[in-house]
Order: sequence, then structure tokens, then C-alpha cells
Amino acid sequence: MTRPSPAVAAFRPLWRRNFSVSTSKRAIDKLCPSANEAVQDMKGPSTLLVGGFGFSGVPNTLINAVRDRPEVKGLTVVSNNAGMPGAGLGQLLETGQISKMIASFIGENKVFEKMYLSGDLSLELTPQGSIAEKCASGAAGVPAFYTPAAYGTIIQTGELPVRYNKDGTVAEKSKPKETRVFNGKEYVLEEAIFGDYALVKVHKADKLGNCQFRKAMNNFNEAMAKNAKYTIVEAEHIVDVGEIDPENVHLQGIYVNKVVQSTEKTMVEKATFAKDPAEMLKAGSGDATVRRERIVKRAAKEFKDGMYVNLGIGMPLIAPSYLPEGVEVVLQAENGILGLGGYPQPGEEDPDLINPGKETVTLGTGASLFGSHESFGMIRAGRIDLTMLGALQVSQYGDLANFMLPGKVKGVGGAMDLVANPKKTRVVVTMEHVDKKGNPKILPNCSFPLTGPRCVWKIITDLAVFNVSPTEGLTLAEHAEGVSVDEIRSKTAAPFNVADDLKPML
Repeated sequence: MTRPSPAVAAFRPLWRRNFSVSTSKRAIDKLCPSANEAVQDMKGPSTLLVGGFGFSGVPNTLINAVRDRPEVKGLTVVSNNAGMPGAGLGQLLETGQISKMIASFIGENKVFEKMYLSGDLSLELTPQGSIAEKCASGAAGVPAFYTPAAYGTIIQTGELPVRYNKDGTVAEKSKPKETRVFNGKEYVLEEAIFGDYALVKVHKADKLGNCQFRKAMNNFNEAMAKNAKYTIVEAEHIVDVGEIDPENVHLQGIYVNKVVQSTEKTMVEKATFAKDPAEMLKAGSGDATVRRERIVKRAAKEFKDGMYVNLGIGMPLIAPSYLPEGVEVVLQAENGILGLGGYPQPGEEDPDLINPGKETVTLGTGASLFGSHESFGMIRAGRIDLTMLGALQVSQYGDLANFMLPGKVKGVGGAMDLVANPKKTRVVVTMEHVDKKGNPKILPNCSFPLTGPRCVWKIITDLAVFNVSPTEGLTLAEHAEGVSVDEIRSKTAAPFNVADDLKPML
């Protein structure tokens, strides 16, 4: 028997010490006794990344701990939205610890909106997909990237107010963004975000920092956790090392600095339950319900078997209830769901299963879950066959405006990403033909800020169906029963051609 050389013999104990022994008695332990202790070293001013979408995946235990340290202020917070008054990040707005938000959505948070419009808070409105990719790029050490989202909008041209004066005048506007053409298509340069701290929520974590998400709670959490210099995780369950199977580790311990036990329960923001489609269509007067039903039933005919589809809030979400027989589509939600199901029965709602409208939903058979950065990658790359959205205005060449009214700011959400690749993803607009005052919504040019230029492929209203060409303009393809071409012309501000085979809406 050959003896090992002295060098090999000397190496063997070292190898065992570094690997074999360490597996039985680990020195690494990232568990922290409390959230207050975990945030003890946080300082401001700094850039803070906060995961969550709606109420799902929001690290409320950690946010509360930051709230209780009022000396941590001057924060630039990056998050999809800012919670609600008295809840989540809404608390940090009220304590004055946030000086700037980088967000895609204000939503129903009146405190957020008031602070922005009154000059108490800076706001950098950013498309939802761009926020996700800015964080993911920073996590990968990539300083900037080009995206088609927001090209041709006030976000690209630099006309969006970042901060107001107390008298309502604009103190600071966003900066114009560099553009470039690749393969004949226009793109916008976006700089990556590099966070100082990240607060994220997971379902399970071990003391090495390995983490697992549950249902759709990943959203922005993964990209933000991987990005920051110092990441603090709150976990619903803290488990032994090895309890999370290696293939089920969604966030690796190398990105995590501290783990704490979550003590705050995830609340349901909008409990929405399964009901008859006719109930879902009801809106105000009987005439309004009839108009909505006509739009939704016609919109459902745009679904073709095997399509991957993304649906906007409102009427588009009702359309799958009227799928033609034998047609199966796979619904995608930008907060990280492929295979979205219907609304749950009462008692079956899950706070970590919500759609982009924050409504409770279910998963279809064969569904998959992932982060928002992955979701928007699918969208921008044109993997989605059709997206259906509401609109405030549409121009004769397919410009879309659906995110801002004069004097009202709700946010851009994910729509700018959804309409950014119209050559691969068909964009269908569903809307009433005129607004509440009777003004046409189909115009020669949109007067409201654009969500995207020349991106709409088809318009479905209560009066008509138009095919839209970015070069030839509008063609009236179908008319509602009892509605003449002359009536449609009188309620359409934009010029249009009439198809030779004009048909009734069915």
C-alpha cells in the first residue's frame, strides 16, 4: 500500500477542518433577535429598497422598526408604491423620514399624493418594469441598460415634475433620457439603482440567509435583496439549515446580512370573490352595464387558443369570463404569475395571491411564479401575445394615454412596459367611446400624457371596433347594433376609413 506524500498528509486535516467539520457546526449565523436590533446600524441619508406589491411581500416588521428610529431620515425609498396611510411605507411618509420616492404608483394613498403635490416630497415616477430592471441590473453590477419602455413619453423627454413648490409651481423636473436605435427600434437609456439597504420579506429563511418565497410574494423582493449593500430579511418561518431544499432556495444567503422573525400578519387589501360575470359588469345605471357588457363580450373574441395574455384592470379582467368555447389562454400578471386563475370563493382568499389590481385571485393548473423582473422581461421581449388595457384617450395612429389626468397623479404602473413592443404584442384597448361629459376619446392627437406612441392595434368601444395602423390610421371594422356610421363619426374626433366589409359587432 502506497503511503500519501507528506504534502498530501498535511493537507488532509486542513480540508476536513474547512469542509467536513464546518457542516456539523456552522459558524455562520445571520439570525438577529429583533427587527429593532437588525436596523440599529441604519443611517440616513441613504437609498433604501423596499420589496412588496400591494400588501403582498411587504416587510412590515422591518418598516415598523425603521419608523421607531426617527433619526433615520433623508431616505430615498425605492418601492413599487408607498403603502397606505398608517400602513407600511405610508408610516415613514407621515414621520417625514422619506425625502424622495422612486415608485411606479401612488394609487389610493392620499397622503402620498398630497405630500408630492404640496412640495413636501420628491417623486421620481418610473415604469414598474424599469424599477424591477434597475434593481436587477444593479444587483448584477450592470450600471445601465436600454429599454423600449417609456420611449416617446414625458418620462423619456424629461417633462415630469419631480418636486413642486409650495405654491404649486414646478420646482424640479425629471431629466431627459438618452435614446438610441437598435435594429430599427427606439430605446431609452436607464441607469441602474444601487441601494444602500434593502428590507425584504420571505416565507422561509435559515441562519445562513437562504430564503424561499411563497406564492406571489417574490415580486420586487428578490431583485432588491440582491442589490443592496446591506440586506435585512424578515421571514414568516425561520428553519434549520438544510430544511429548504437547494433547488427551492429562491434567494441565496450570499445576498443576505440579517434575518429576523416576521411579527406582522399580511393583510388582504382587496378581498374579491368569484361571482357571476353579469354581477361583475354592473356599473351605475342599467345603460352603463349594457355598454360594458357589449365591450367585454366583443373583447373576449380577441382571445385565440394557446395565447399568453396580460390584462389590465377593469373590463379587461372580466373578458376571460366570456371565452369562446374550446379556447384556452394563459393569463400573465406583471407581479409574477403565469397561469392566473379566477377569483377565489369566500374563505379561500390568500393575501399572497393577488392580481395587478391588488384583488385576491387563484392559480390555474400548471401555473408558475417568479419575480417582477422576470415578469417584465417576458413582457418587453414580446413573449406575451396580447395585452388588453383601458384608456383615457387613443389617437388616430394608435398613441395611448391611460395614466394621467390634469391635476391628478396615480402613477404609470406597468402599462409603459406592456405597450413597448407592439410588433410582437398586440395591444387592444377597451373603453367607452366618449367620456362622462360626452367628449370623444378617440382623437387626432392625445391631449393627455402618452403611455406609449403608436402602440394600439385595435380599439373596442360600446359603439364600434376600429383597426389601427401606425401609418394609415383608423379603419372602422364593426359597428354596434342600431349604431350608424354617421353616429360613430359624430362621436369620434379623429378621421377614419370604413372597411369594405363593415360588420355588426357580435
